[in-house]
Amino acid sequence: MEGAPEVPATLTRAVLRVASTSSESVFLPWVADRITLRWSEGDDVNLGLTRFEAKTTDLVRARHLRIDPGPITIELHPDLADDERMMRHVYAHELLHASGLTAHSEEHDRLTAEVAPAPPLAESPLLQRLRAKVLADQPVQSWTCEHCGYTWERTTVRTPTRCIKCARPLRSRR
Repeated sequence: MEGAPEVPATLTRAVLRVASTSSESVFLPWVADRITLRWSEGDDVNLGLTRFEAKTTDLVRARHLRIDPGPITIELHPDLADDERMMRHVYAHELLHASGLTAHSEEHDRLTAEVAPAPPLAESPLLQRLRAKVLADQPVQSWTCEHCGYTWERTTVRTPTRCIKCARPLRSRR
């Protein structure tokens, strides 16, 4: 994909504002000047990736001393170009990582959801495509209830615990 992803400046400001509420945002003073935003190759399983160019030991030192982390690259999957709400969510998630919230913590999730909540499955073409791919790769494509004999096709990633017709606990025959 040509060029870099375009993200509204208002979103960047909003993410940096919520990041300022966290004591984990140790790179916040430098992050706006250190970020390079680009599209990923598109073959990764990740929708977004934050990469610090510093060696791991240097990055640990920078976190501990609260000093400049050096160049940071955020890569976004090209499929996000077709799903604005999901792109906003993934960008916010990655920018919070770049700010210093490197762990996937409850605080990181809360801040991401505050500024750019993930869209519901029904409103995200990208999430719907990913779900369809996961479902197609599942070894079990349908279930049959041993109690009532009802058979239904798989439409969820999670295995049901009850028959959708008689509501009895599911003991499936495949």
